[in-house]
Amino acid sequence: MTPWISRAVRTLALCSLLGAGAAQAQQTAICYNCPPEWADWAGQVKAIAQDTGVRVPLDNKNSGQAVAQLIAEQKSPVADVVYLGITAAIDAAKKGLLAPFKPAHWEQIPAELKDPNGLWFTIHSGTVGFFVNRDALEGKPVPSSWADLLKPEYRGMVGYLDPSSAFAGYAAAVAANQALGGTMDNFQPSIDYFQKLKANAPIVPKQTAYARVLSGEIPILIDFDFNAYRAIYKDHANVQFVIPKEGSVSLPYVVALVKGAPHADNGKKVLDYVLGDKGQAHWAEAFLRPVRASTMPASVAGKFLPAADYARVKPVDLAKLAAQQEAFSQLYLKRVR
Repeated sequence: MTPWISRAVRTLALCSLLGAGAAQAQQTAICYNCPPEWADWAGQVKAIAQDTGVRVPLDNKNSGQAVAQLIAEQKSPVADVVYLGITAAIDAAKKGLLAPFKPAHWEQIPAELKDPNGLWFTIHSGTVGFFVNRDALEGKPVPSSWADLLKPEYRGMVGYLDPSSAFAGYAAAVAANQALGGTMDNFQPSIDYFQKLKANAPIVPKQTAYARVLSGEIPILIDFDFNAYRAIYKDHANVQFVIPKEGSVSLPYVVALVKGAPHADNGKKVLDYVLGDKGQAHWAEAFLRPVRASTMPASVAGKFLPAADYARVKPVDLAKLAAQQEAFSQLYLKRVR
């Protein structure tokens, strides 16, 4: 082979590789706060790749960390889509971090569960309660109330995600507050409760702690129902979900397109998918309540606790939920942590 032909072949090969790399990059959508152990994002992104060709790398940020990263990258965005607790989404929208997008089936989302301009929309919701590893209780009874968690017999056994950072932690605080007589304008009952719980040596991780419950490291976690149901029906663990006697709350998780997303078209495909029939059915199979209720199979609904238990779950004013989060976070840091 003559030298110029050899150079031409190498050049064509290099161009081919570069082209393949560019094509691969175009088929990626970066999602912040899509952790594999939470809400079966691992299974969802696998389905997205299979059905749309868009690869979504998993990401272990929580809601607070995701918003902080979006702020840091605002002038040169890296993420295309973001998954957030409702309060973080409302905050991100106010900060100009999100772009409007109304996916297919938009009209089937209840008005209170989406931004009217399409800056965010709910994909599923969960109910706060106790995710209990029965084997790790060492013979102690399964707690049935918020008051039970304060008992000395559960010292060092109770966990909850950090309310100053993770939405699930704030959700736990809101649930306890309302159950114990507080309101969205008065978080004193929650602060009093967590002060008492602190004396019982709780475990307070910042990230999702599903594996730590299954291992028995955290025998009782204040968490969402879908994680407990996953442990029961998918991992066949000896765990139980409890909606406390005093009551609880159900809260939505949402997704959004990031403003200035580098792969916006791929991001939109992801958002269409998670609200579409297959995406919603996947959430249901992961024991989340899909925002499009019609996609919940009866076979899955029958695995949830009875309606009588869920009757103790009360609604929350989402606007106030978002408006009060920062103030509560500061109060928690000052008075509890």
